[in-house]
Amino acid sequence: MKIPLFDLTRQYRGFREEVLEKIDEALLNGRVILGEAVKELEKSVAELIGVKHAIGVANGSDALLIAVAALKIGPGDYVITTPYTFFATVSCITRNGATPLFADIDPVTYNIDLDEVEKILRTHPEREKIKAIIPVHLFGRAIDLERLEKIREKYGVRIIEDCAQSIGASWTYEDGTVKTTGSIGELSTLSFFPTKNLGAYGDAGMIVTDDDELAAFCRSYRVHGSPVKYVHDMIGINSRLDELQAIVLNIKLKHLQEYERRRIEIAIKYAEHFESAGLGFGVSGMDEDQFSSKNTQQISKDCSSHNAQPTMYNDVVIHYPSVPYSVNGEPRTANDYCFSHVFHQYVVRFEGFSREQRDSLRDYLTEQGIGTSIYYPMGLHQQKCFEYLNVPTGSFLVTEKACEETLALPIFPEMTDEEIKCVVEKIAEFVTSKR
Repeated sequence: MKIPLFDLTRQYRGFREEVLEKIDEALLNGRVILGEAVKELEKSVAELIGVKHAIGVANGSDALLIAVAALKIGPGDYVITTPYTFFATVSCITRNGATPLFADIDPVTYNIDLDEVEKILRTHPEREKIKAIIPVHLFGRAIDLERLEKIREKYGVRIIEDCAQSIGASWTYEDGTVKTTGSIGELSTLSFFPTKNLGAYGDAGMIVTDDDELAAFCRSYRVHGSPVKYVHDMIGINSRLDELQAIVLNIKLKHLQEYERRRIEIAIKYAEHFESAGLGFGVSGMDEDQFSSKNTQQISKDCSSHNAQPTMYNDVVIHYPSVPYSVNGEPRTANDYCFSHVFHQYVVRFEGFSREQRDSLRDYLTEQGIGTSIYYPMGLHQQKCFEYLNVPTGSFLVTEKACEETLALPIFPEMTDEEIKCVVEKIAEFVTSKR
């Protein structure tokens, strides 16, 4: 059985005629740059996230670059972010002339460790030069938005949320308020890369904000710093969201909740199969009967509810980076389950595996026709292009361990239950053979 890591073609078959009809309509009317489809998408995404403005740009990397520029962050400034993320989260800082400060990740969630963030803000010798934090909602799991807002208030830093992987995820505050990822940053960024939960058929991205002035800056910056044609107030870049990609995204946006419900169902089924295979998967954050296969539909009926998300802890071999059953033997409190997860990726950690063992497993799965990926093979502090930062290997042990032990398994809405079972069976075969 050939099981790809991700498959665009299955999804496309479901709305091919609608896509072709809308693209033909756009080409016939000749409006292919910042046309009606882009405006429609910007309006819909702003409403989805709960902000006033959405500005379509060419890709998620440009969205981050423009967001940093909009906050006037540049040479001499520092920005705190995670070393366990895609390159663009850090390059947007350095391309604007500023310097990244890395905070290690939480060993459970793999999101940036907010304790480490606060430690930097308290102890850095040039504290006044730290202008912002760029947290990443990694793999689709919301970071603690309530705490981020408190950090901003306490330390006077600004927040750029990197929501490239988390559209639709949310956090429930202590008072019951539910906020969507992307809604609390001064600016937040989205990627519509084809593999994302809401993916285009090429590159596309977006910036969202509640701030009128920041929105005006971003709209101007994406067209060479020109608020009026041929009048340039600043030196911007050419980064416009393509009209044809916006057409595709408008069509797919109507199905986003359906897609994310199915991703949650897949995550639940993975957990059930791992547990059945004796690989030590456990479940927390919900009652056992709530998690049973009989109630899968009930669990996944609302992809925005934090109670609808499966969470796992490590017992023997497999660990999903989410909320564990307990910490230091003490059960988590109810508020520790106030996140939602939209499973952009299904990344598991093979605890105790060396990098070589993890890679051997990946090779074995490849031989069996199963696609996998490694997010991420090294921390960004270990990349050659950032050697000038003088951050040696060993500085962020949690990140470096994750880079050695994690593997992304296939997940996409059209994946079948039979395929999920097959992936787990092949992993079980490998693990059993090595015991």
